Amino acid sequence: MFAFEWWWMVALLPLPWLVRVLLPALPVRRQVALRVPFFEDLSQLSAVPKERSSASLKLFIACVMWLALIVAAMRPQWLGEASEVPLSGRDLMLGLDISGSMRERDFQIEGRSVERLDAAKIVAAEFIAKREGDRVGLILFGDNAQVQTPLTYDLDTVQHFLTESVVGLIGSSTAIGDSIGLAVKRLRQRPAESRVFVLLTDGANTAGAVEPVDAARVAAENGIRIHTIGVGAERVTVRSVFGTEVINPSKSLDEESLREISALTGGEYFRARNTDEMVKIYDLINELETTEIDGVQLRPLKELYMWPLAFALLLSACLVWQRARP
Repeated sequence: MFAFEWWWMVALLPLPWLVRVLLPALPVRRQVALRVPFFEDLSQLSAVPKERSSASLKLFIACVMWLALIVAAMRPQWLGEASEVPLSGRDLMLGLDISGSMRERDFQIEGRSVERLDAAKIVAAEFIAKREGDRVGLILFGDNAQVQTPLTYDLDTVQHFLTESVVGLIGSSTAIGDSIGLAVKRLRQRPAESRVFVLLTDGANTAGAVEPVDAARVAAENGIRIHTIGVGAERVTVRSVFGTEVINPSKSLDEESLREISALTGGEYFRARNTDEMVKIYDLINELETTEIDGVQLRPLKELYMWPLAFALLLSACLVWQRARP
């Protein structure tokens, strides 16, 4: 469908005429250096008809050029067919631990050992893909926390920056409290009942200026629900000089604090010891945080103002060229 965004700009169409009427041109004073008795006869034979024809052409080009500028100023647009976009009404931030301990290779994907971060990125990307209609953001934390992607409907961009994250990008420590504080800052201005923060970590708070539990209390006051995920296997067999032994690579995980954070904010605590458990956890969170509301209708819009504007510029170039001719 064709439409004008600023249709009222058509009121400017008679502006040149009004300027000419209200502000008449000053008379041109000419000094004649040589008087020729038969000048009028010469003018009738050559110059005068040519000048009148040229002036009429210039006036016509100027009028068409002004009309093209007015059409461009009215912002012509082409509106495509309306399509309905479903919304779930959620503003969801993901917090991902990229500290040094996320290099631990105690997860399996397709029969091969991978780092915890690689497994988390693959599963989280699938989770993000299911959040159509939600605004999703990404927070990474190590020695401190930073917003990698602000809240956006562009899920492809969030997935891209999630994939680009690497261990140690912002240090090897774990600033859980700072990540919660940053999530509160980003979510507290959003509509109530739609503020969710999903925090994934494999350790305890070892850096940052804010204690996790204190940050969780602030989140609760602002109506932000936090789901926490503790990742890492509990039993791994390793080789040593004395043969093989069983170790717990997740002994540094502070499950007590993660449980308290979730309890304070009305969220849930989950334990992911392997990739399958992590997938089930994200599926469960997806079910918990889905609340369908009426969708919105969007129309693809294409601006067309550049075409009449380009036509006006072409006409102005023609006027300049005509005036420059000998």
